[in-house]
Amino acid sequence: MYADDTQIYGFCSPPDATKLQMQMSACIDEVALWMQSNRLQLNTAKTDILWCATNRRQHLIPQTPTRIGDDYITSAASVRDLGIYIDSDVSMKSHVSSTVSTCFAALRQIRSTRHCVPRRRYFHWSCHWSCRGWTNATLAGVPAYAISRLQSALNAATRLAFLLRKYDSVTLLLQQLHWLKVEQRIEYKLAILVYRCLHGLAPPYLANDLRRVADLGMRRRLRSASTHALVVPPSRQSTVGDRAFLVVAARVWNSLPDFVTASTSLPMFKRHLKTVLSAKSY
Repeated sequence: MYADDTQIYGFCSPPDATKLQMQMSACIDEVALWMQSNRLQLNTAKTDILWCATNRRQHLIPQTPTRIGDDYITSAASVRDLGIYIDSDVSMKSHVSSTVSTCFAALRQIRSTRHCVPRRRYFHWSCHWSCRGWTNATLAGVPAYAISRLQSALNAATRLAFLLRKYDSVTLLLQQLHWLKVEQRIEYKLAILVYRCLHGLAPPYLANDLRRVADLGMRRRLRSASTHALVVPPSRQSTVGDRAFLVVAARVWNSLPDFVTASTSLPMFKRHLKTVLSAKSY
């Protein structure tokens, strides 16, 4: 287990931020003590502190540094966790920007060497970079401009694969390649994750919180109880609450036809799901 894998989370209301900050420092002291007893050392240079809040409450985030051992660390605007950039306002701007810039850089390299390699090879590279990291469920609910930026990179990969010019239309080509648009790719990832949760193929911390409508005693006589619908928990804020996994995943699942959610195997579910989302994309 690497030191980068150790993460500590906490939450509080804005008036209790200072108290939480002290609790985090004390918890990190205990982690450092345990590491010292196991001949390990806590590297404060690689330790990041991130305060998350909505855009309207960013001014309530503590500006004082957090004590980490003998050092004091100022909270960062964004951090990288398992390849995903998380912003303090949970807007995913940094992650979208990083993904788009990385994809366009790779596409430029492929374009510069397209005359030296077979067309099949750089077509495969274009397919690979067109799908890189965009199906991540953390992008659910991001603003339309972020989806548009990701879609532009996908369109650029398609133009490179077919040697088209910059402003040529790629809608028919995307349909021919059976590539889903970015918005449907996100729904595809969420739906598969829900299917895994409902069939015991996902971690318990995700699966245990999903509830079927049929399991609720007060709703067993309703028409929705005879379907595979999930309970959509209430949320307070559309900017953050509606993007929570329990909310957005349940809504995506409930929007699918019954023959998709009733699939008996994961390969069959993926096949039916892609057919439905392809019709939605085009």
